[in-house]
Amino acid sequence: MVDFKRAKYYVNREISWLAFNDRVLEEARDVQNPLFERANFLAITQKNMDEWFMVRVASLQQQVMIGHDRVDAAGLTPTKQLDEISKVAGEQIKKQYQVLTRSLLPALRREGFEILHADDLTANQIQFLKRFFDQELLPVLTPMAVDTTRPFPFLANDTLNIGVRLKKSEDKIEKYIAVLQVPETSGRVIALPEKNQYILIEDIVQLFLPSLFPGYVIRESTVFHVIRDMELDIADDEDTPNILQDVQSKLQERERGRIIRVIFSRTTSSSLRIKLIKLLHVDESRAYMVNGPIDLTFLNVWLKFIHAPDLKFPPFKGYNNPNLAPDKLFNSIKHQDYLLHHPYDSFKPVIEFIQTAAKDDQVLAIKMTLYRVSGKSPIVKALGEAAQRGKQVTVLVEIKARFDEENNVHWARELERQGVHVVYGLRGLKTHAKVVLVVRREDDTIRRYVHLGTGNYNDVTANFYTDLGLLTSDSELGADVASIFNILTGYSDPGYFHQLHMSPDGIREFIYEQIDNEIANAKAGKAAGIKMKFNSLSDERMIRHLYQASQAGVKVSLIIRGITMLKVGIPEVSETIEVHSIVGRFLEHSRIYSFENDGNPKVYLSSADLMTRNLDRRVELLFPLKNDRLRDKVLSIFQTMWHDNVKTRVLQQNGSFEKKDRRGVMALDAQEMFTQDILVQQNNQMKQEQLAATKQRFEPLNNPFINEEYGGEE
Repeated sequence: MVDFKRAKYYVNREISWLAFNDRVLEEARDVQNPLFERANFLAITQKNMDEWFMVRVASLQQQVMIGHDRVDAAGLTPTKQLDEISKVAGEQIKKQYQVLTRSLLPALRREGFEILHADDLTANQIQFLKRFFDQELLPVLTPMAVDTTRPFPFLANDTLNIGVRLKKSEDKIEKYIAVLQVPETSGRVIALPEKNQYILIEDIVQLFLPSLFPGYVIRESTVFHVIRDMELDIADDEDTPNILQDVQSKLQERERGRIIRVIFSRTTSSSLRIKLIKLLHVDESRAYMVNGPIDLTFLNVWLKFIHAPDLKFPPFKGYNNPNLAPDKLFNSIKHQDYLLHHPYDSFKPVIEFIQTAAKDDQVLAIKMTLYRVSGKSPIVKALGEAAQRGKQVTVLVEIKARFDEENNVHWARELERQGVHVVYGLRGLKTHAKVVLVVRREDDTIRRYVHLGTGNYNDVTANFYTDLGLLTSDSELGADVASIFNILTGYSDPGYFHQLHMSPDGIREFIYEQIDNEIANAKAGKAAGIKMKFNSLSDERMIRHLYQASQAGVKVSLIIRGITMLKVGIPEVSETIEVHSIVGRFLEHSRIYSFENDGNPKVYLSSADLMTRNLDRRVELLFPLKNDRLRDKVLSIFQTMWHDNVKTRVLQQNGSFEKKDRRGVMALDAQEMFTQDILVQQNNQMKQEQLAATKQRFEPLNNPFINEEYGGEE
């Protein structure tokens, strides 16, 4: 009997996450990608790692501080995990800067775009920068001395700072330390008068540092970047009955969390680095040295200055189904379900679904969940307009959505001001489900229209996140969604749902049942198989169920963008499991759960990944595709992605991800194929519209004398 709990069958969650970020870094190295896109991928790896330190590494450090020593699925204590990930993160940071200095900066220079250093500047450029410094920077810079009377100052999270070693002109020994925060008021990158030449703001400050310390000699200055513990801990007890106030107060506390990582320039002397580490109260294992500009997100800022469309992915706009135009929308959905595959299908019909409902006099109520929305959300605007028109509008705004808390608090307040009934999430649970319910009076009946999706109602990220959504008027799904909102906004225990499955609890148990059914079919010699696509797999119990399926001979095909704690190819454990990961132009975000079911596949979409938090501590929804045409379309999407051999990496038995061997095989880039299919569809639609317009233009008029010739009216 195999013990599926053995630590050797699992990968540490954080090590797996770092492997995912390394796959993103590979895209920055890939010369087949346009140059500016490669730079963007590198900046993404920086942003990813910053957030990972703020939350995951911070959480591990908190566990160490309170003496928590329970091992994870891979058998590692929090202390051991910190040791391991510090080494792996350090190696990844080195690789980031190798990509920057050896590949991207030289390639950008060859294209004529250059970031200059102080030593590269001409006399005219120095004069220009001196005026800029005096007018723009000097008024906002605040040098802060560090001595017995002036303690080390507070440095905000995710900021660039400059540490300075000084001495008085007449002193023989150096004994002064000062720091100053690099201002953000003028942006990170400054354009020089010469075309396509730029300089970083911290280099300008360092160039004119003597202006800030008259009477002192500057012995050394160095730039460093600090990241703080930004995990938001919301109380789940009755002592804080107002969850909105709790979140707002925690946001203020979070900004003062402990420093969890610091990055220094490699030119920093050991004496200054050691002094700053001590003053920052950061563990030396989380102090990293880099060879190049600190905080690689400067690349995104820099590239916004430059117009070079040939160095980017070709522009792409998703397909707009004419059947989902506002004047046809409800009638179309009444007669059939529609599947949207974003960004290849435009997100516009989802926005117009809510906008049309807001204006439609027959619509009585709109209910929806909001987890992440854009800064200028047209959906939020439409919900406000609907409330002002007298419709019943209820919105659950999840104000605990990580790093979107402030934005969501703002929108929640704004919606309330416009008359919307706002629910501020649920205590102890994040509401991650993506659902809209529109209640409409039609003749003598009330009809429910529903949108269910795998991704957020964010009109910006919908342009580069792949997600799936369903528009339906199915009565059972509509009744289920109505029950969901009764649970979320009031006191309700419906006992069962017709079609939906909801976590906590419901999705886990349902997937277990489907896996068990595939195991039974395999043992009975029937067709059995599991196909799933999601973002992360880190729930140990779910992995054990997949191992049981593999042991029974069920073929398990998984497309996982990010974390996977599962191992493949283990005899008697995971021999029939294969894991692919796709990292490409679009961020793979859709969640598909498919089960062979003895030749009659069942296909479900969900907002949930197979992570413990999604299955046990979040409100998530999993919903079926009842229509065979839509079911087969999703299976086709999965198969196309499974056969991708350009952007796919395959998990190996040793835990590494390797690209497929394409020798003698035609290249298949799934994202590119979906894009080209949509372009063909858009072209055909345009031809049909032109043909219809031409026919109308040359259509002969009716004979105005026809009635007279044939007797006409008396």
